[in-house]
Amino acid sequence: MFLSKEFLYLSNMNEMDKNIFKIQSNDIQPSRGKVLISEPFLCDDMFGRSVILLVDHTSEGSMGLVMNKQLPVFINEVINEFKYLEDIPLYKGGPIGIDTLFYLHKFEDIPGALKVSKDLFLNGDFAAIKKRVFQEKDIQSKIRFFIGYSGWEESQLTQEIEENTWIIGKEESSYLFTSDAESMWKETLSKQGSKYETWSRFPLIPLMN
Repeated sequence: MFLSKEFLYLSNMNEMDKNIFKIQSNDIQPSRGKVLISEPFLCDDMFGRSVILLVDHTSEGSMGLVMNKQLPVFINEVINEFKYLEDIPLYKGGPIGIDTLFYLHKFEDIPGALKVSKDLFLNGDFAAIKKRVFQEKDIQSKIRFFIGYSGWEESQLTQEIEENTWIIGKEESSYLFTSDAESMWKETLSKQGSKYETWSRFPLIPLMN
């Protein structure tokens, strides 16, 4: 049978389109300081269109903070000493430990802080943190406060990555502090390459497009 060039071209285009829209994770391995980006069609109030910073990852389990789920309250309303400061956003870090406050910051000299990446640290002496909040200018670019965290049991995160629930970011995570919460998922996914940039433009509910 003779196939025209036009037919072969359209067939190749259709095959390429299938590959473009096939949700598939990348080959980057999870580790402390890496960023998890949810796949476009994950329908979950907490994790849908989420960007999560892994603050710990071991063979026993993983812990992360959702970076782009801002709450309708400010930390100024939670910590009385901050009530006269400029409003500082508060984020929902995940569904676990929602009675616990976590803080991610860029202050390497805070006693007891856990180093997450080259210039990001978790928690540490809270008295020292409060002092820095009062001293520093543009504090929102240097610290973020969270209620709760996200957690995975042994091998659970690995399984979710194999199921293509998460894409792992390539770049350093410190840019998250300068990214707007509403646009963070789209911007972070777009950074991963052309295929992922296409995914970032998918509507959450395709029929609504």
